[in-house]
Amino acid sequence: MNLEELVSSVQSIAVSFQHNFIFALIFLGVFWVCHFLNWLVNYHLNVLGIYPRSVRGLFGIVFTPFLHRDFNHLFFNSIPLFVLAILILQHNRTHFYYVSATIMLLSGLGIWLFGKRAIHIGASSLVMGYFGYLLADAYYQFNAGSLILALLALYYFGGLFLALIPSGRKEVSWSGHLFGFLAGIAAAYLF
Repeated sequence: MNLEELVSSVQSIAVSFQHNFIFALIFLGVFWVCHFLNWLVNYHLNVLGIYPRSVRGLFGIVFTPFLHRDFNHLFFNSIPLFVLAILILQHNRTHFYYVSATIMLLSGLGIWLFGKRAIHIGASSLVMGYFGYLLADAYYQFNAGSLILALLALYYFGGLFLALIPSGRKEVSWSGHLFGFLAGIAAAYLF
């Protein structure tokens, strides 16, 4: 990796960031619209989350990232979700869709198979998946662009590693964090 490649990668990332900013805002807006609808029905949609090892809970694999406990829960998922999504969008939107779908499916299945018996909701598994993807992608691609993205993710969201340690708090889906992170690594390997 030389200086010219590094400068070119930084310029490419800056251009892509500007190009994908509105798309990432719309993507995040979908989560907020879903949450507002859930709030209107007094959070009764949360029953659509993942309930491990039940047939009904399988539907939650699709719905879980869009369901949150309250506005505070969604707000604290929104910032890393938005930034990490923009970083993954550096590839292209089709790649972003594949990575997102893979993370949702694999993390959801992991939660369904091994999670504690409770309803699991929230975009944390997707956030952790994006984080894991960016780190693993730097390993698999090992080029200036992927290294810069991984360093940005680490610099701003390195504290997410703490989410991989069980907290003992019953309202936190540690399995969602773990399986999201592992699903992100798997997505980087697959794509």
